[in-house]
Amino acid sequence: MVTTVNMHEAKTQLSKLVEQAEHGNSVIIARAGKPVAKLVALNAVENVPQQRIGFLAGAIKVPSAEVFNDMARDEIARMFGVDE
Repeated sequence: MVTTVNMHEAKTQLSKLVEQAEHGNSVIIARAGKPVAKLVALNAVENVPQQRIGFLAGAIKVPSAEVFNDMARDEIARMFGVDE
């Protein structure tokens, strides 16, 4: 079940809304009728798989800064009408 409340109600009823979230109900908090935040139980968030940082480590080779900076130098200069 999803409940939508305005900001003022969320401030005055926070304990009740947190209890609802603990029981598996999502709470949408709105400002001037526009949804701006979602209150959910922490265990619901923890079960979402997180993106692994560095999962492509070693699969991509980035050239040195000197090589990288020179890769399209002539083409870029031509596009901007710059004579080197």
